[in-house]
Amino acid sequence: MSVQSRRKPGLKLGQTVILGQSSLIADVSVAEGGDGAGPSPHDLYDSALAACKALTVLWYASRKKIPVEDVTVSVERDDTQERAGTYALTATLRVSGPLSDAQLKELHAVADKCPIHKLMTAVQTTIRTDVGRM
Repeated sequence: MSVQSRRKPGLKLGQTVILGQSSLIADVSVAEGGDGAGPSPHDLYDSALAACKALTVLWYASRKKIPVEDVTVSVERDDTQERAGTYALTATLRVSGPLSDAQLKELHAVADKCPIHKLMTAVQTTIRTDVGRM
């Protein structure tokens, strides 16, 4: 799948991000020179982790017939050392349903194996940027 980002008319820096049949607005805060019209790129990065953990836990629980009723995930960011090479995220999952301690432990292990968690921690990502005229 290709993801495209295009300037959003009427916004200083805002972008319309097109992901297949879906789209969203990405922007930066007013303090950073934008309009605050949508999540920042860092917010989108962090939210990918939250969504992936929730989806992975729900998928796994469904397959294994673990009685999960709901999952919420919050991700807290500590970017104070980002320029020094450390971007720290803390994910907190809250799971509802009649679960045993063993099942909660199993879901914790599964959450740490979600594809985005692995991508962020265990995979070397390479990026090639091409620039040309419109």
